[in-house]
Amino acid sequence: MAIDYGLKRVGIAVTDPLQIIASPLGTVPSKEIFLFLKKYLAAEQVDTLVIGKAIDLMGRDTHSTGPVMKFAEELEKQFPSLAYEWHDERYTSKMALQAMIAGGMSKANRKIKGNVDKVSAAIILQSYMEAKSKI
Repeated sequence: MAIDYGLKRVGIAVTDPLQIIASPLGTVPSKEIFLFLKKYLAAEQVDTLVIGKAIDLMGRDTHSTGPVMKFAEELEKQFPSLAYEWHDERYTSKMALQAMIAGGMSKANRKIKGNVDKVSAAIILQSYMEAKSKI
């Protein structure tokens, strides 16, 4: 499972059991993410939670890094048995928009920010799985 954490919304993506392809699952308001995860993790098996790491083009922290780190700390408290990995989220919003255009999504649907968030989470997860398979 991958999370693209934002102050307003959290994009979520999951993979198939063979970990071949990542798919957008949805978005959840940030204030509801822990309740969502509690329910989801009770029903579904998740081996690793991949969190998008907010860094700039030079690899430095951004204005989003602090809130994402705070979120990750709370995740570790609430779900201590879950494995966590960080993965670079640079360019994922732009890539998500391009993927939505290429996929034929209407302009109206592309303007819905939650759609960008969940596709960004899928890109983070797919990139993580590809990098992991090269190791």
